[in-house]
Amino acid sequence: MKKTFKNLFVVVISLATLQVSAQKTNTVKAGEGKGNAGSGRAASDELPYINLPMAPGDPLNTRMYKLQNGLMVYIAPNKLEPRIQTFVAVRTGSKNDPADATGLAHYLEHMLFKGSDKYGSLDFAKEKKELNLIESLYETYRSTKNEDDRKKIYHQIDSVSGVAAKYAIANEYDKMMAGIGASGTNAFTSFDQTVYVNEIPSNQLDNWLAIEAERFRNPQMRIFHTELEAVYEEKNRSLDEDGDKQFEKLFELLFPKHPYGTQTTIGTIEHLKNPSIKKILDYYNTYYVPNNMAICIAGDVNPDEAIKKIEAKLGYMQTKAVPVLKPFVSPPLTSVQSADVVGPNPENVMFAYKVSNSQQDRDMLELLGTIMNNGTAGIIDLNLIQKQKVLTAYADPYFPNDYSILFLGAEPKQGQSLDECRNLLLDQLDKVKKGEFPDWLIKAAVNDLKLRKINRYERNSGIAMAQVDAFVKNEKWEDQVNQIYRLGKITKQQLMDFATKNFGNNYAIVYKRIGEDKNLTKVVKPEITPVEVNRDAQSPFLKSILESKPTAIEPEYIDFENDIQKAKINNEIPLTCIKNTNNDLFSLYYVWDMGTNHNKKIGLAIDYLQYLGTSKMSPEEVKQEFYKIGCRLSVFNSKDKVYVMLNGLSENADKAIALMEQLFSDAKPEKDALKGLVEDNLKARNDAKLDKNTILNSAMIDYAKYGNTTPFKNVLTEKEMRDIKGSELVDIIKELNSYPHKIMYYGPNALTQIGGVLNANHKVASPLKALPAETKFEELTNAKTKVYVVDFDMKQAEIMMISKGKKYDAQLEVSSTIFNEYFGGNMSSIVFQTLRESKALAYSCFARYAYASEKEKSNYMVAYIGSQADKLPEAMKSMTELLTDLPKSENMFANSLEAIQQRIRTERITKADILFYYDKAQKLGWKNDIRQDVFELSKKITFNDINEFQKQNIKGVNYNIMVLGKKEGLDIKSLEKYGPVQFLKLEDIFGY
Repeated sequence: MKKTFKNLFVVVISLATLQVSAQKTNTVKAGEGKGNAGSGRAASDELPYINLPMAPGDPLNTRMYKLQNGLMVYIAPNKLEPRIQTFVAVRTGSKNDPADATGLAHYLEHMLFKGSDKYGSLDFAKEKKELNLIESLYETYRSTKNEDDRKKIYHQIDSVSGVAAKYAIANEYDKMMAGIGASGTNAFTSFDQTVYVNEIPSNQLDNWLAIEAERFRNPQMRIFHTELEAVYEEKNRSLDEDGDKQFEKLFELLFPKHPYGTQTTIGTIEHLKNPSIKKILDYYNTYYVPNNMAICIAGDVNPDEAIKKIEAKLGYMQTKAVPVLKPFVSPPLTSVQSADVVGPNPENVMFAYKVSNSQQDRDMLELLGTIMNNGTAGIIDLNLIQKQKVLTAYADPYFPNDYSILFLGAEPKQGQSLDECRNLLLDQLDKVKKGEFPDWLIKAAVNDLKLRKINRYERNSGIAMAQVDAFVKNEKWEDQVNQIYRLGKITKQQLMDFATKNFGNNYAIVYKRIGEDKNLTKVVKPEITPVEVNRDAQSPFLKSILESKPTAIEPEYIDFENDIQKAKINNEIPLTCIKNTNNDLFSLYYVWDMGTNHNKKIGLAIDYLQYLGTSKMSPEEVKQEFYKIGCRLSVFNSKDKVYVMLNGLSENADKAIALMEQLFSDAKPEKDALKGLVEDNLKARNDAKLDKNTILNSAMIDYAKYGNTTPFKNVLTEKEMRDIKGSELVDIIKELNSYPHKIMYYGPNALTQIGGVLNANHKVASPLKALPAETKFEELTNAKTKVYVVDFDMKQAEIMMISKGKKYDAQLEVSSTIFNEYFGGNMSSIVFQTLRESKALAYSCFARYAYASEKEKSNYMVAYIGSQADKLPEAMKSMTELLTDLPKSENMFANSLEAIQQRIRTERITKADILFYYDKAQKLGWKNDIRQDVFELSKKITFNDINEFQKQNIKGVNYNIMVLGKKEGLDIKSLEKYGPVQFLKLEDIFGY
């Protein structure tokens, strides 16, 4: 669970794979723009920006500037690939929401994707009249108390919104971003920040700046009520997440007089039901000013050229004094504050302490969290997880602007109370206070944090997000650069004193218990008439962006013959290598093409390994030794694979490899560990039946594909687990090297050097055994559409439609890539525009033709809707219509092709990803990098071609429709229109 919960404090606009950040510029009220974006400035003897000093010793060579209007700019050049990660950060978030309009910052984030007076509109003069009326109607609606009157006003809002939408062009921002080859287009809001993100091709910096300059100049609150409905959905989804409720309650206890605890980022139901466009615009004009914003960039960019372009486009923004909020003081807790939350998910306990946000306390907390829980040799890792005293446990620091927070939490073993978990965690804190941890651990923890930072900075997104953190926290960049140095100076006694001073009976604790939450009130769906999206229309501004022709970047493809070094080690084991020329880290992978489908006991054996030592070292000593040398060992499996991954400092690679091989060849059974492991696995199985994500995305999907006999259900019975012997599992581990496998290496060492280390340490059988026979699971052929429903306590409903397609064929993958881009793969796609933008039927939705991962396996058509239960009939109807007849938009199709070409032109597969890409190519039988085929097809394919693809592979097919939701909230009669409805019990899909 380490490092898994922080995103719960962030509200994202969609399910995009990359969290994004945003910058906002100073603008004036809607309709009162003071100039044109990028219009330049009057001549002046004064430089238009300040070139700030670089941080000494910065390995990223980050350049920092401040425009005359106060806009901060961070630029870190990185030439590894021709792309740039961009974040536009605004130093404002839900903490700044008015107390009577919570959720405002987050909703404004959504609206900044809707366009300005120059894009997103067919006729802004006419549209503006309707938008003004809508704004006025919402103020009346907000102040009206009589429910009958409110319904009449909302009906009028809906009617006028329909008129306004006739002039609107939905998703022009997303279309432009797709057109210039951007990816990860998204945004997020948290307590202290709102951030907008795009990753763009390096030759599109000018276009990106033009779009962002216009985006923040004069944003319009168009298509407001349908987007508000998306926020309603987001709120309702949070009500289905027990973790969200637990964090909300924890912050309420921890910060009873501070906005961190008194208001949430999404906002209250009452405030969501009574929005104010006027307050949103006031908020925008107050906080979205250049002296409260930053441009954060990392990638293939020349800082000296980029800053001139940024000033030219964003220098128009006008400085404005930002209100200084009265410091929110959260009184220290003088006693334990406790609460319960209930819901269907597994039980756990979570508690938290708050300390100051001073740099010294942040450093102390960062180091303390790593010493307690680092995933390998921390105090919690060895004393609780390794010794199986709890099911899971963690300690994790979190750093919002006003306070620093230490979270601790655990999931109980079978029969264990949550108070026992709490006491065990408090005991580990006491060990820190008393200094009951080895002296070497501090130095090892500092080195571990250094490695994490190096890994973070290997990605442009990690670099740019560090810039965002520095800006939002008003932190000097040199303080970011020097953090590891500061941590290295902290002594054991200082850490003990810090823990003693700050961590006593002054925490807030929330117990998550299993039960029905009878106090939940969902946001009720208002009546909304679908609005026009004018998907074929294009504003002049959008046309100017799409018609611009920056200097083209030519694609670069992987040459499977020459780009990858290949060799054989002992007994013809294949070794593939890519040299790391960026830093002194290495990654080594062993891969076996067998998993639980070949031997159901493999999964338990892999789990058992983490509790084992050797004849010379205890299990704890093995973990400590890996941590001391700055390396990590990870072993995991799937139904058809076993993976061993070793990574860390290259200077210690030979030691790490020798230690890993010693563990695999000399592992010793641990009887008590096996007993605890079996009990923990049985509890984890039962907990999985309480997790809606596992139910839908694993158990139900497998049932849809295979029927009653599925890979997901191919597990050991309880009796088989209890009867198994440790020696049997150890033998499975020791015999791995008796089977064919492959080794992949990414690191600074030469092929011959790493080959020599492996030859000396990696002993394999001769001859190798044949892989065990794989249990085959027959994929169902959909003779007719069927509907399967699983009853689960939740406010939302989730629908997954699955249909078996043709066997894998490389040409199908090429065609489906283009089809998916147009139809249902992103926010500018047909599916998203129709279901969310036009009809407000879902917060999350997608549809794609998913190709198989191996030859001889089937492709699948998959469509998903996450919606309020009462919208299910309309959502299903709309999705089915889209799957039946492909809507045509030549402009959107052209944009999709351009997006694919721009992405392939600038995409670079690098580092260890090359090795896995090559491995995938071998499995699927590619003769060359398949992206080349996609690129060439995109230059000649027509809409008629993908329409034919849709007819051949999607139209008229039968589906297994999987529905997860609360039975009494589902319209079963509407589901019966698609096929016979069968209710499944959890035992049917889990097999136990």
